[in-house]
Amino acid sequence: MNSSSSCSAFLRRITTHPKESSLVTYPLIAPATVVIGRDPRCQIVLDSQLYGAVSRQHVRISVAPHSTSGWQICDLDSANGTYVNGQRIKGCRHLRAGDQILLSQTGPQFVFELRNSIPTHPSALPLPTEPEPIAAAYPREAIPSDGVTLSQLFPILSTGRDLTRKAYLIPGIITVSFVVLLFLSIGNPGFFNVLLAAYIAGIAYYFVYQLCGKQKPWWLLVGTGITTMLLLLSPVLRLFVLVFRGILPGNIPEDGSEGFVITLIQMFFGAGLMEELLKAIPILLVYWIGTRLRSPAREKIGVWEPLDGILLGTASAVGFTLLETLGQYVPGIMNDVTFQAGVGYRELLGLQLLIPRILGSISGHMAYSGYLGYFIGLSILKPTKRWQILGVGYLTASGLHALWNTMGLINLLVLAVVGVISYAFLTAAILKARALSPTRSQNFATRFTGFR
Repeated sequence: MNSSSSCSAFLRRITTHPKESSLVTYPLIAPATVVIGRDPRCQIVLDSQLYGAVSRQHVRISVAPHSTSGWQICDLDSANGTYVNGQRIKGCRHLRAGDQILLSQTGPQFVFELRNSIPTHPSALPLPTEPEPIAAAYPREAIPSDGVTLSQLFPILSTGRDLTRKAYLIPGIITVSFVVLLFLSIGNPGFFNVLLAAYIAGIAYYFVYQLCGKQKPWWLLVGTGITTMLLLLSPVLRLFVLVFRGILPGNIPEDGSEGFVITLIQMFFGAGLMEELLKAIPILLVYWIGTRLRSPAREKIGVWEPLDGILLGTASAVGFTLLETLGQYVPGIMNDVTFQAGVGYRELLGLQLLIPRILGSISGHMAYSGYLGYFIGLSILKPTKRWQILGVGYLTASGLHALWNTMGLINLLVLAVVGVISYAFLTAAILKARALSPTRSQNFATRFTGFR
C-alpha cells in the first residue's frame, strides 16, 4: 500500500429513495474485498425490490497498491453497467477521493471517501450508521444465524406477490389447468389435440417472451395470433397464393423431385416470401393502430422498437402454426391412412405428427417471423434506413424459411442444422434488440440476465 495507507476508505451511500436512509456509510478494510449486488453472499446486499436493474454481483471494490487511494473498482460484467463520475467503466478503474459511483443508470449511488487517522483493527472501525433494509454491514460472520422466524418456517406467508413475479406461479396454474383439461378430453381426440397443441405452442412462446423481457399486453399478443388465423381463413390467402404461386415461380412441389435448386427457388417464393409477408401483416396493423393512439396506450400497444416486432412476430407465428398444423397437416395425414388400419392407429399417428410439428415452431415459424419482426421494429427505430432494413430482414427470413422447407424434403439431418441456425438467428436478434431497446432499464430480461 502507498502513502494513502494512513487514510481510511469509506463508501458513503447517497439515496433519495423513501424506504432507505441517506446516511449509510461502509468502511473499506484492507485487504478485504467488497462485492456489491443483490446476491445475499455479497458484502453489501441491495434490495431486489428496489434495485432490479442491479446485477446479483455487480461490482467489486478491492485493494490496488498502485492507486493513489489504494483502492480500485471493477465492474463484474453487470447487465446495466457501472458509472464513475458519469462515465461507464469497462473492467477496473482506480478510485480517487470524491468519486461518485452509480450502479446502473437507475440504481443506488455511492461516494468514495478517504479520511485520516484510522485504527488498523477491523473491530475498531465504525459500523454503518444505519443498516440496509435487507443487508447488514460486513464482516458477514457477525450476522446471527441461529434464529428461526415464522416466515422461514412457512415461506408462503412472506413471499406475497413474488410468487407471481419471480416464482412463475401463473405458468404453473396454467399448466395444472391444461393437465386437468387433457384428462377430461380423453376419448375426444380432436379436442385433446387442440389443447395439447395450444399448450406446447404457449410454452414455446413464453420462452421467447422471457428472452425478450419486455412486457406487452397478453390480449394484444393473443389477438395478433388470432388475426393471423383469420387471414389464413380469408380471401387474402387465396390472393397471396395467386401472386406468389401463380404469377411468381412459387408453385411448390410435393416431393422435391425437381432438384435442390429448383425446389429451393420455388420454396423461396411460394413459402418464404408469401408466408412471411402474410405473418407480418398483423405487426404492421398494430403499428398503424399505435400511431393513432395517445400516450400511454400508444407506447404500450404500438410497435416502436425491435423487441415489439419480435414479440408480435412470434405471436403471429404461433397462430399460423396452430392453424396450419391442426387444420392441414394432422387431418391430411389421418385422411391418407386407410380405414383398414383402424381409427385408433390414425389418431395415434396424428398425435405423433402434432407434437414435433408444434415443437418445431420454436426453430421454424417463430424464428422466421420473430426475425422479420426485429427488422420491422428496427426500421421504425431508424426511419432514415427503413427500406434497406426491411429488405434485408424480409429476404433473410424468407431465405431461412425456404431452406428449412427444402431440407425437409431432402435430408432430415441437414434439416436439424438449419433449425439450429434459424433459432440462432432469432436469439441473436433478441439479444441485439435488448441492447438497442430505449426502455432497456425497465425491461425484466435485464433483471433476469443480472443473475450471476
